[in-house]
Amino acid sequence: MRVLVTGGAGFIGSHVVTALAAAGHESVVLDALLPSAHPGGTPTELPGDRVVVGDVRDREAVADALAGVDAVCHQAAMVGLGKEFADAPLYVGCNDLGTAVLLAEMAAAGVRDLVLAGSMVVYGEGRYACPRHGTVRPGPRAEADLRAGDFEPRCPDCGAELTPGLVAEDAPVDPRNVYASTKLAQEHLAAAWARATDGRAVSLRYHNVYGPGMPRDTPYAGVASFFRSALARGEAPRVYEDGGQRRDFVHVRDVAAANTVALEAVRQRRPASFAAYNTGSGEPHTIGEMAAALAGAYGGPDPVVTGEYRLGDVRHVTADSRALREELGWRPRVPFADGMEDFAAAPLRGSGSPLRDTGSRREGIAVTLPGA
Repeated sequence: MRVLVTGGAGFIGSHVVTALAAAGHESVVLDALLPSAHPGGTPTELPGDRVVVGDVRDREAVADALAGVDAVCHQAAMVGLGKEFADAPLYVGCNDLGTAVLLAEMAAAGVRDLVLAGSMVVYGEGRYACPRHGTVRPGPRAEADLRAGDFEPRCPDCGAELTPGLVAEDAPVDPRNVYASTKLAQEHLAAAWARATDGRAVSLRYHNVYGPGMPRDTPYAGVASFFRSALARGEAPRVYEDGGQRRDFVHVRDVAAANTVALEAVRQRRPASFAAYNTGSGEPHTIGEMAAALAGAYGGPDPVVTGEYRLGDVRHVTADSRALREELGWRPRVPFADGMEDFAAAPLRGSGSPLRDTGSRREGIAVTLPGA
């Protein structure tokens, strides 16, 4: 199978390319090499059998990259909460317009199989149980409560304390920031494309992905990158709120393996049209626990709990990933403690260390500048 991996030179995308090669597949990489994903400059080694340097919003670059491919693994996106709402046009442009252009060119090229990098952020707050009202969905936390250090959501009906649980794919979606809104829009576009073209699309709703090759010192990254960057600077990781936020930290190699499994499934016409799967380790941890484990593996300094907060952050969201295991046969392989040891010793993008050479055959590089 020959697979176009958009964002294939990035953090997750480069691991997907490696996993595809290990499974005997070829990869074409389309990547704009944006500074937010590649701090410190363009990597000296790019993964893939063929590389097109171009923006996913550029129809000519996308058409070039799609030539001769059997399926698409769409990883290209702006990630994280960003710096402020003024980033909204960038997020919508990269994530939603870029996806629309890609899908339109796939339709024209007759490529009918897609795996999309989705996100758990589409759920908003996770699943909660009230002792009186059962399963409830609390609304956004009030800034006054956050300022007062009252971080836990309360039952919207009676105000009681809630018990967080695992979120399944049939949970209502409730995106609470710009990034989350764009990730849900990507899924809607993919589902519409699949219906209109008799295509097959799988969205893998990633939880908190971490591991080697995360970008260093950028606001457009996940919390694991923030903490690892701080440790590399000799600074203590700064943990927001009280550190009790529950997340599911899943290693990037496991996420790459999930993409390979999903690509093989869509080639076998599973699902018939569109399906979304949670992609998590199944082992929830608090952000404070993650910071402590990472700092311990790195050799310090110890994390500092600041009580600071960001509007738009959710308190608890962790995955029920049974569907991906049961229906497609994927299993995460990297335990939390081993993954943190690995991540503590791994280089970050922008740290002066080149990307790992995948050893793949190169057919040549076509250069298309964004906007050309």
